[in-house]
Amino acid sequence: MDFETKWPGVFLVFEGIDGTGKSTQIKKLASRLEGAGERVVVSREPTDGPHGRKIRESASTGRMSPQEELEAFIRDRTDHLRELVMPALREGRVVILDRYYFSTIAYQGAAPEVMEALFPMPDLVLVLDLEPAVALARIRERRGESPNEFEHMEGLQKARAIFRSMLGKRVALIDAEPGEEIVAESIWKSVVEGPIKSKRPELAARLNS
Repeated sequence: MDFETKWPGVFLVFEGIDGTGKSTQIKKLASRLEGAGERVVVSREPTDGPHGRKIRESASTGRMSPQEELEAFIRDRTDHLRELVMPALREGRVVILDRYYFSTIAYQGAAPEVMEALFPMPDLVLVLDLEPAVALARIRERRGESPNEFEHMEGLQKARAIFRSMLGKRVALIDAEPGEEIVAESIWKSVVEGPIKSKRPELAARLNS
């Protein structure tokens, strides 16, 4: 299925290895944007759809073969875009995703050119960056969880290196080491001075006044 590459809404994606605080920062950003009058839709990948549930279950029961896993991600993302993301963007909403095809490149080894051909590029990708050892400590201490099949040191180091290699015009690297409020301000500045200023110049001017 072909997806459009332009829309009146704002498409934001949070990426980075687990333990960087994506969920916390997404909540903070969504709340602040809603307070500024924006209509916000927050979602995640894998989704809670049939393909997404299969992927989530594999994280604790044993990963699928690389090809099965990649196919499941592609099907899950296609449904997600068609049913939720693109309709919201057409309506002018701000869509914030916790993970997108950049994670499929980093964790499943998908070719960037294949993902870019299949799925639209967001208006801004925020890569939360953190040392894997610190990320794993956060997972254990703050969540009270044991790392799953996607959260081992070697894999996290490799994924982090791939995420860091993706920087570009629409990809911002955010240091996730400082306190939550400092990280939140870095994210806010990247969003307001980037896609908000480009698509909602009057809002950006008001927020910066």
